[in-house]
Amino acid sequence: MSAMQGEGMPAAAGGFAADLERAAARWREQGREGCDLVVVSGSGLSVDLEGELLEQGELGELTPFPVGGIVGHPLAWELRRCPGGARVLYYRGRLHAYQGYDTGQVVFALRLAALLGAHTLIVSNASGGIASGLEPGDLVCIEDQINLTGLNPLRGELPAAWGPQFPPMSNAYSERLREVAAEVAAGLGVPLAKGVYAGLLGPSYETPAEIRYLRTIGGDLVGMSTVLEVIAAVHMGLRCLGISLVTNTAAGLVSAQGVPAQLDHDDVLEVSARAAERFQKLLGALIADPRVARCEA
Repeated sequence: MSAMQGEGMPAAAGGFAADLERAAARWREQGREGCDLVVVSGSGLSVDLEGELLEQGELGELTPFPVGGIVGHPLAWELRRCPGGARVLYYRGRLHAYQGYDTGQVVFALRLAALLGAHTLIVSNASGGIASGLEPGDLVCIEDQINLTGLNPLRGELPAAWGPQFPPMSNAYSERLREVAAEVAAGLGVPLAKGVYAGLLGPSYETPAEIRYLRTIGGDLVGMSTVLEVIAAVHMGLRCLGISLVTNTAAGLVSAQGVPAQLDHDDVLEVSARAAERFQKLLGALIADPRVARCEA
């Protein structure tokens, strides 16, 4: 414990530094390769990746704390060598703060990937569409985020080697990677919108009044994940690319077809399943692109 902590300062809410170093050491001791990319899948978006499967397991094998999933989040990991040569640590599912995990636990797997060599994060999520023109089934490249969870994984004392205490977030979602994603999507014939993602704590869905507020402050999408992971990734020097699947129209809004918002997790998974093929095609092409795989962008 540091002198500051001894004087009553809080321990790192996003810490787990010793646990992370041990987890990385165990990984290497088992003869596993490091990774170039880390991919985190959102609700119902646990699509299969192409390439050689090097290792796989359950997320709980990597963490020093017990984990429990929710429907649509299988909580497994794979290490693959994908077309183009990139080594990808693929997390099928994630932990959420609304499940009771603290911020250090929510971003533990992401930080582990960074310690294992990842230079780029590709993160996906399911979201509610706020902006006019966004409909269930649309894929959206995240331009920026609004963190309204009231949480931050950088709170407290963190190892200086991980990154600066006050990292800039002005290019949290790499502009260059967003350009690459738009180009790749166009080449595949996969429509890809763009927008700002607002992250709330959950697990209750938003009220109509909250959605009106989010629209006023510039939110185009809303969800319950991603923002903490991206903060931690930027802090540790990773480039970030976010792809969101609009699975429902946000509360109090009506779709272009005149359908009022329907907020149900089963509906989220159903829309995700219908969009899985498009998302899989886009994700695979992004991973294989040397501008992403080799940090050439």
